[in-house]
Amino acid sequence: MTESRERRLLLLLAAVQFTHVMDFMVMLPMGPQLMRELDIGPVGFSALLGCYSVASGLAGLLGSTFIDRFERRWLLVASYLGFILGTLGCALAHSAPLLGLARSLCGLFGGLCGSMVMTVASDIVPPQRRAAGLGLVTTSFSVAAAFGVPLGLTLAGRVSWEAPFWFLAAVSCALCLAASLVLPRLDGHLRSGGRFGLAPTLEALGDPNARRALVFYGVLVFAHFTIIPMLAPHLIGNVGLPETRLFVIYLVGGIASLYSTPRIGRWADAFGRVRVYAVLMAFAALITLGITHARPMPLPLLALLGGSFFVFASGRFVPAQAILSLSVPPHRRGAFLSLGGCARDLMAGLTTAVGGWLVTKTPDGRIEGYDRLGWLAVASGFLSLWLAGRVRNVETTVAPGASGDAGAGQVNRTTG
Repeated sequence: MTESRERRLLLLLAAVQFTHVMDFMVMLPMGPQLMRELDIGPVGFSALLGCYSVASGLAGLLGSTFIDRFERRWLLVASYLGFILGTLGCALAHSAPLLGLARSLCGLFGGLCGSMVMTVASDIVPPQRRAAGLGLVTTSFSVAAAFGVPLGLTLAGRVSWEAPFWFLAAVSCALCLAASLVLPRLDGHLRSGGRFGLAPTLEALGDPNARRALVFYGVLVFAHFTIIPMLAPHLIGNVGLPETRLFVIYLVGGIASLYSTPRIGRWADAFGRVRVYAVLMAFAALITLGITHARPMPLPLLALLGGSFFVFASGRFVPAQAILSLSVPPHRRGAFLSLGGCARDLMAGLTTAVGGWLVTKTPDGRIEGYDRLGWLAVASGFLSLWLAGRVRNVETTVAPGASGDAGAGQVNRTTG
């Protein structure tokens, strides 16, 4: 496969991932509006976020039992169709219980779809360019933040909170058709004898290196998402950001990370994934504390702080995804990345619960206890850095210059 065709396929996968990411992200800044219109408090809103994450995590766990048994393109399209049905359910829901059911359906199929996107991308891109390739797919987060979330907020503000979901359903239908027609058939992993049942899951969990990688990724997700669910209420209630200007933070952050994310991937391939991850972690810790302890400030300064969070904190996921994908042999990648999605979503769901427990909303709209979430996020982040250094690359020899990875140069060609 030529690099130009590889890039086109990665852009299509990024577009698919964009809809999945926007579906999740657009709920976060809609917190104040949903709490007002559905008559729910912080705990109720956290529950809406949490049911999505828990369902997505369960999908990852179930997916690990069969995901390597099917051809990749077919399974990606099938899971994407389920995600579209869930998104339509969100558009048709008019109460908190119905929205919770629809969000669970989105999480169930969206979690599997997200795992398939990263699995297909990892199958397409060779190891020496893996971080750069996954970085291109990860730009979907930046596009969703820079353009998707502001568009969703505009639709929600001018039409209704259901409007962003109608938009996502329409775009997803077009992308689903494109994926079914453009993506190549990917069935090389089937030659190693993909299996149903618990065997693939137990095989992955029985590998010490795979376990370390899963724990590393789960702790990173916890560190990142600890402050996310209550970020919008904090910026509005504590920092004084007008609700109508909330989109500015996502716009600035998305544009900045759209520029930085592909470059972080190339740097990770060139200088070492763990080394680049460590640099990003150090800056992310400072920025996290700055945001969670922020008080009223001018909008340009707040936009700079928020944009830096997108660049450094969200940028950590580029080398992290590469570390994760290279920690198992290719024929076990689907089941393992599905388990990674399970770890990601369950930990994200846990953070929404932690946020609901540790913070409270006062009658005047202030969020109390948010600074404690910042310290918890920073401590978890440095724990993930220590864990990252213990994960080996077992897929192939690391490219020259990538000596910063733990276990660089080690090769494991066994199928176990």
